[in-house]
Amino acid sequence: MAFGLNMAQVIGRLGADVSINYLTSGGRVANMSIATDESYIDKQTGERMDRTEWHRVVTFQNGLVDMLEKHAKKGRLIYVSGKLQTRNWRKDGEDSDRFSTEILLVPGGRVQFLDKPANGNGAPAPNGEAAAPTAADPVDPSDEIPF
Repeated sequence: MAFGLNMAQVIGRLGADVSINYLTSGGRVANMSIATDESYIDKQTGERMDRTEWHRVVTFQNGLVDMLEKHAKKGRLIYVSGKLQTRNWRKDGEDSDRFSTEILLVPGGRVQFLDKPANGNGAPAPNGEAAAPTAADPVDPSDEIPF
């Protein structure tokens, strides 16, 4: 009997708008690139250093592809939970395989935007702040809670 857990969770900013591609089977695939940052102190210089790690995220789920196409815009803060998958392929004329490890969003996975878009196109507000609501926007009373 096999046991295991394959789960990846990432919170970061989208490096570009979501990319939607069409498959020969007629389905669609959404690809995203999420940047996570970490800081550390260099032991030799004592200086604070920043490092960015990029994570590829992919999904074939139609409803999720639709939602991401509408809302996943460059700069948005996003949480994803899925499973790690490594795939390999070989380009014509090359002798070695290429590999890519990505987070696959499958049923049971999760996507949540952690910021509010500045306007109706899904783009983030400047300086990470939410845009002021207009008369057409519904007001959420929980937005008024100070914590």
